[in-house]
Amino acid sequence: MSCNNSKKDDTFLLSDIQEYYKAAPEGVETRWYSSENKTGEKGKGGITNKGAKGDAFTMIGPGDRTVILDYKGAGIITKIWSANSMQWAEEDRRKLSINMYWDGEEKPAVSAPFFDFFGIGLGLTSTFENEFFAMPEGRSFNCAIPMPFRKAAKVEIVNESDKFIMFYYKINMVEVPELQDDALYFHAYWNRDTATTKGIDYTILPKVEGNGRYLGTNIGVIGNEKYKGSWFGEGEARIFLDGDTKYPTLSGTGTEDYIGTGWGQGEYANRIQGSTVSNKERDLYTFYRFHTYDPVYFHKDCKVTIQQIGNSVRRKIIEMNKNGANITPVWSYVEKDGYDAAKRYLDMENPPALESDDFPDGVSTNFYRSDDVSATAYFYLDKPSSNLPTLPSVDLRVKHIKEKVFDKLK
Repeated sequence: MSCNNSKKDDTFLLSDIQEYYKAAPEGVETRWYSSENKTGEKGKGGITNKGAKGDAFTMIGPGDRTVILDYKGAGIITKIWSANSMQWAEEDRRKLSINMYWDGEEKPAVSAPFFDFFGIGLGLTSTFENEFFAMPEGRSFNCAIPMPFRKAAKVEIVNESDKFIMFYYKINMVEVPELQDDALYFHAYWNRDTATTKGIDYTILPKVEGNGRYLGTNIGVIGNEKYKGSWFGEGEARIFLDGDTKYPTLSGTGTEDYIGTGWGQGEYANRIQGSTVSNKERDLYTFYRFHTYDPVYFHKDCKVTIQQIGNSVRRKIIEMNKNGANITPVWSYVEKDGYDAAKRYLDMENPPALESDDFPDGVSTNFYRSDDVSATAYFYLDKPSSNLPTLPSVDLRVKHIKEKVFDKLK
C-alpha cells in the first residue's frame, strides 16, 4: 500500500503503526473481535462466566454462515488468528470458507476455502512462517496482511460440512478517523482446475480490472498419475499487465525459479517464497510467492498464469506414452551442442519424432502436461469488490480430494 508524503491531520497511515515509538493520534483505537467480545466494544471483553473464560470459542453448525466481524466505520484489520476443529476432519476442510466484505458491498472481496486462504494449498497444514502467514506447530492459522476499509468491514465463516465446528478466532484491528486517499482494498481469489488442458496455462488470477497491486499466491499441485516419476515444475509464471493480450510483460523461467529456488524444489519457508509441501513420491506440492520488495503494480488490469510444463528424459517419456500419457515434447537441452543446446521443437518445421534416432537421448526434455492445480491469489484493488467469479461450488472444492491427497498421505 502506498502512502502520501503529506497527509491531513485525521488521516491514518499504515506507516504510523510501524513506527512503534509514536503515540496514537486522536480517534485511533485498538479493538479485538473474538468469541469473548463479539462486538469489540470497549470494556465488554470476557464478561460471561464471571470473567472466567466463558466464551473462548464459537460453535459453528452445519450450514451456518457465522459473522465474526461486523464493523461500521473506517479501520485497518492488522491480524487474523484462528484454531478450529475442522483440522481433525481432513477430507471436509475445503467445506469451510472465509468471506470478507468491504464498505457494505454484497459481493465479497475475499472468498476462499479457509485452509487454502491461510497460506497452504490442497487444504493441508504445515509448520511455517512467512511475511504474511504463519502456522505455528502446524495447527493454527495466522494472517498479517493489512486490510483497510473506509465505511464498513464484515468477515464471515461458512460451514458447508455436516459437522459442528469448534471455532476459536481473534481479529485485531484499529479504528481510524480516515484513511489516505490512495489506500487500496485487499482481495483474495481461489480457483481449482482438476485437469488442466495441455498447452494452456493455468490461471492463478483471471483478468481483474482496476488500479491495484498483485500481492502474490499460494499454489497446490496434485500430479497426474500418468506422469508419475517425472518433474512437474518447468512452467513459467506469466503476469499480463495493463492491456497485455497474447504475451505478458512479466515472464519467469520456471515454477521453482518463481519461488526462488532452482533445479527442482524441496521443502522450505522463506519470508516471501517457499514450498511448504514437496512430496515427490506422491506428487503433491504446495508453494507460495509474495511480491513485497519486488512489487507488481497495475493501472488498468492484471492477469496471472503459470504454464503447465513437465520434464523427463526420452526413455521415460516413451514409457509414459505407452501408459496413456500422450506426451508431445516441446523442448530439450543438449549440453554438448553448446550455443545450440536449446532444441525448440515448436519452432521447428519438422521436429524429430520421439521414437526416432534423431531425437536426443538421455537429456532434459520438457513437455506439456495436465495436472490438478488450485491457487489462492492475493491482491489489492481500488474497489471494494471486483469483476472476478465467485467461489466455486463445494463439490469442485472437494472433488476426489480424499483419495488424491489425504489417503496418499496416510
